[in-house]
Amino acid sequence: MALLFAGCGSANNKTDESSSSGTSQSGNSSRSGSSGESGNASPSSDSASQGSGNSSNLIVIITPSHDNPFFKTEADGAAEKAQELGYETLVLTHDDDPNKQDQLIDTAISRKAAAIILDNAGADATIAAVKKAKDAGIPSFLIDREINETGIAVSQIVSNNYQGAKLVAEEFVRLMGESGNYVELLGKESDTNAHIRSQGFHEVIDQYPDMVMVSQQTANWSQTEAYSKMESIIQANKDIKGVIAGNDTMAMGAMAALKAAGLNDVIVVGFDGSNDVRDSILAGDIKATALQPAYKIAQMAVEQADQYLKTGSTGAEEKQLVDCVLITMDNASRLDNFNLKD
Repeated sequence: MALLFAGCGSANNKTDESSSSGTSQSGNSSRSGSSGESGNASPSSDSASQGSGNSSNLIVIITPSHDNPFFKTEADGAAEKAQELGYETLVLTHDDDPNKQDQLIDTAISRKAAAIILDNAGADATIAAVKKAKDAGIPSFLIDREINETGIAVSQIVSNNYQGAKLVAEEFVRLMGESGNYVELLGKESDTNAHIRSQGFHEVIDQYPDMVMVSQQTANWSQTEAYSKMESIIQANKDIKGVIAGNDTMAMGAMAALKAAGLNDVIVVGFDGSNDVRDSILAGDIKATALQPAYKIAQMAVEQADQYLKTGSTGAEEKQLVDCVLITMDNASRLDNFNLKD
């Protein structure tokens, strides 16, 4: 994976939907707004699903909870591009629950979707669901998170998490003066991105022997969990100089816990490029993050789905990386909704 609330959604089994008619049934709509409403988007004759052999005009967009602005931005970007291209949309949230995700894939199949845009609920747990959709003649276009198999999704478009993590780690080391005790907060263990980001962090930080990691804990992308974990870490380590977090939500949670403990000078950095961390950077609290262009990636996926449905090919490799951008005080004012303005 915004404030980022990655992985914090409820794991209930109610299907959250925002239909193309603009009628929201999403359990998240009160906090995030009704996402994916296509208004009066009309079917386009040349949007026929040539690549899948399916004449449907419906694109189903499935992401984690819209409580997290990152995922809401993905859904909004995908829905807006799909409607612009003449498709109807159905926006669903799986709340990082593989079982719920499987039910939503079944919904897409029963609705005879032309394509699925998916930010998935687990690199391994999602494989069978994407294969099920493929077997039903519905191509999937993955965003943000990869799965541990190729050849069953048409596209897997993700931020260059390793490159972005190295950018953040380099800034972190610079801010730390190349020395001091630090804490790492890890994302959800089932998420490939959590491991890739941690690897990128350590590729840089481990080159500096005076940088000492006193604690490394999983906070599952959650602000609440990061706050709780950080409280416990602080009790055992009063001499923390820095915190590097696998996403902005955990960075916000860590920052709140540090402030509550009166530790206002600890250097905190995150990853994602949320508006909340942008505001925190501008306020002088969190020091840096890496921007993942969520909106751009979601729109790329829809454009590739459209091309695939029309021609049978996206014209691109299945796995595609989009570089991240370091966000600091110097450029934070240009950041808005996971997009860096000129």
